[in-house]
Amino acid sequence: MSEPALARPHSCGALFVAFTRLALQGFGGVLPVAQRELVERLGWLTREQFLEMLSVAQVLPGPNVVNLSLMIGDRFFGWRGAASAMAGMLLAPLAVVLLLALLAAQAAQSASLPWVAGALRGMAVVAAALVLATAIKLLPALRKSPLGLPLALAFGGATLLAIGALRWPLPWVVLGIGPPAMACAWWRIGAVKRPR
Repeated sequence: MSEPALARPHSCGALFVAFTRLALQGFGGVLPVAQRELVERLGWLTREQFLEMLSVAQVLPGPNVVNLSLMIGDRFFGWRGAASAMAGMLLAPLAVVLLLALLAAQAAQSASLPWVAGALRGMAVVAAALVLATAIKLLPALRKSPLGLPLALAFGGATLLAIGALRWPLPWVVLGIGPPAMACAWWRIGAVKRPR
């Protein structure tokens, strides 16, 4: 059974516009918006392709979504696409952050604003809910993962426990859980290829 043909951006400009729109919607976290835009709305990637690219983006140094934008841009238009997607991902948010920094400096000189702290706490809750909703949407794609859904959930649960409950530093969690997860995936891929 062949996969359905996917849409693709028609130019580097389309990549720039798509990633600018994506970046401006993702206040507090771009990942949920990226999944919705790239998979559901634009149809440039399948859920499985999005998960694969996100997995690679997460182990590379730097922000996950910037790494993802580079990989997607390169996939469609090489280095020009990578530069266009990354510029779209970074330019508008940079302008917004600079403007907010200027406004915050002005507000700090005039008086303290307790409503700002409350707004930031509220945005943190919304960002966490968006990430959780994205994880739930992507769960069905894990069935096609070499690990399979139960093992992927076990490694995900171990990671959540290590970071959320035990408060282990992220590098130690990546180094402690990453290699066993990769080894299991490698072994299961090999088991599929081995003759019975």
